[in-house]
Amino acid sequence: MTPSFNKIHNRFKFNGHHFSHEELKEVAYSLIKEGQPFSQTMGDFLTDWLNNDDFLFVNTSGSTGQPKRIKLQKQAMVNSAIATGDFFGLKPGDTAMNCLPSHYIAGKMMLVRAMILGLEIDCVEPSTHPIFDYEKPYDFCAMIPLQLKHTINYTQNVKTIIIGGSKITQPLVEKIKVSTSLFYETYGMTETVTHVALKRLESKAHKGESVFTALPEVTFKQDERQCLVINAPNLVEDALVTNDVVDLKSETSFIWLGRYDNVINSGGVKLFPEQIEDKLQEVIDERFIVASEAHDSLGEKLILIIENPRDSIDSFKTRLKHLKGLAKFEVPKDIYTIDRFIETASGKVQRKKTINSVLG
Repeated sequence: MTPSFNKIHNRFKFNGHHFSHEELKEVAYSLIKEGQPFSQTMGDFLTDWLNNDDFLFVNTSGSTGQPKRIKLQKQAMVNSAIATGDFFGLKPGDTAMNCLPSHYIAGKMMLVRAMILGLEIDCVEPSTHPIFDYEKPYDFCAMIPLQLKHTINYTQNVKTIIIGGSKITQPLVEKIKVSTSLFYETYGMTETVTHVALKRLESKAHKGESVFTALPEVTFKQDERQCLVINAPNLVEDALVTNDVVDLKSETSFIWLGRYDNVINSGGVKLFPEQIEDKLQEVIDERFIVASEAHDSLGEKLILIIENPRDSIDSFKTRLKHLKGLAKFEVPKDIYTIDRFIETASGKVQRKKTINSVLG
């Protein structure tokens, strides 16, 4: 029997204490009235979750478009929690650590997973460098890449860590390789109630994967643009058409190539900025964006935008010239700099706005 959103698992613990449905309402009220700002936000969500409505409203992050407020069915959130629990084999009494803000879906879903699956969850203040009990064993945790970058030397007691929200940099990938935890990169969005697919990363004790694998009851196909179409009836009513160009391996697996709206056509050659950025990470430490600019003969020419560079443009050009594995048409024709990238409220880079601010 599928759990219902209006039931709290009897093994659920919040910061070390058991709470019933009614008791948790009192906790939420207390968090709103007496808690720190992050606790107040958590209290607001718990209040919304514990009311009699079968839906709630969630804000998208705005990283790939304008932020918007969307309506989610609570039962879809329950179904997402169950699918994640099945994928990772989470069971009642397992421990979880939540360091994500409750403003957005990822932080909300950590709480939902705990309430529905019967997890014992510890919630700490969300920050780019979260402080938690480094000695306590945890079975499950979700982080953004910047949080993992700052805490990876202290995650040896966290069994499984899922990573999402922004791109995982190559330096972080290298640190993950020598860590003993189990790491997964996530694919999903607010509309799909967080992740619908996961890709295991190479670490000291675990072999990495090249493809994203679907959660239970999720299947994929492609449209005429080769973009991913998500069929997840337990999460969204209709098939969801994305702007993510993929190499579809099966109806339950794919390799992500890049965003359709970012694809560059330079002299008849299709270039995926995200793929080129992966290669450039080897020689650029700063944040950067590969983009395009209008060109008379090529149509579009490849450009590179670097945030607050420490070296000269000529130095970067020399590095790119000697970078192995970078094809001739993948070398940026021009390099621009900017003091600071434009970001969303949650810290994600607003790619288009940043590019437009540079090119005018």
